[in-house]
Amino acid sequence: MDIRQLDALLAIADHKTFTSAARSLHTVQSNVSKHIARLEEELGATLVDRDAGTLTEEGEAVVARARRIRAETDAIADDMAAMRDDISGVTRLGIIDSTARWLIPMVLPALEATYPNIRLQVLTATTTSLLPQVVAGNLHSAVVNLPLSESEIRVEELFEEDRLLFAPPDHPLARQSSVSPTELGRHELLLTPVGTAFRDEIDTELKKQGVELTTRAEIDGMRMIATLVYVGFGAAILPATAAPQEGAWRRIPITGLVPRSVGMIFSRQVAPSAITRAVRDVIFEVVGTHGYDQAGVYPS
Repeated sequence: MDIRQLDALLAIADHKTFTSAARSLHTVQSNVSKHIARLEEELGATLVDRDAGTLTEEGEAVVARARRIRAETDAIADDMAAMRDDISGVTRLGIIDSTARWLIPMVLPALEATYPNIRLQVLTATTTSLLPQVVAGNLHSAVVNLPLSESEIRVEELFEEDRLLFAPPDHPLARQSSVSPTELGRHELLLTPVGTAFRDEIDTELKKQGVELTTRAEIDGMRMIATLVYVGFGAAILPATAAPQEGAWRRIPITGLVPRSVGMIFSRQVAPSAITRAVRDVIFEVVGTHGYDQAGVYPS
């Protein structure tokens, strides 16, 4: 097999049709069809279901490895350029919304000042959706909520952050200076879904204290949860930086609840390129220098 065959398969995976794949590769459809046919013949498997226009199970397996192979080959030129003190190119970073809102506005100018030839593509999403994209190679790195149990990623802890109750001014708990887990258990709350790192860590910690939370709604997105608090739909447990400080809404410390951990993740299957390593260094430098300026954030 050769790189052109893998590129053709990846283009079909990303663009769904042979015609769109050919357009993305700046070639004709017959060339894409030829590369796929030769790859299927070499592997002895059907990779694309022509009738359904989708990848087969075998095709999905090949795509997963092909993404890692292309990430490695793309990194070769980046590393060679870095050895000539010319770090330039593109890297894709995923980041959770609650951290992006304060970190990215500081990272971008710092990166521009130190590495002006690096172009950073930023995707904001939940940890749930960012994790598989790092594993698949669609993202070179991501800033996510920890802990994670995925064996195919490498984790570096970035900072810890207080969890607090964010409540509308008319909520029964809004006038308290702090709230205990037992008190939280008496009220319906807006929470992230079971299965997310943020929620599971809270449930595990409170279970030790004999407390079980009752949910009014489960939303996999800190920004949407904060918006629901804004409109008075209910109170929520949020990380400190996801709960805005301005306005009449209350930020109430929770006693006896461990802070959440946020870190950077990288695929274990692909060594980070010089560009990705440079972005990582800038992020850690910014957090170490300015993290304490964010209320409730404690850099590692």
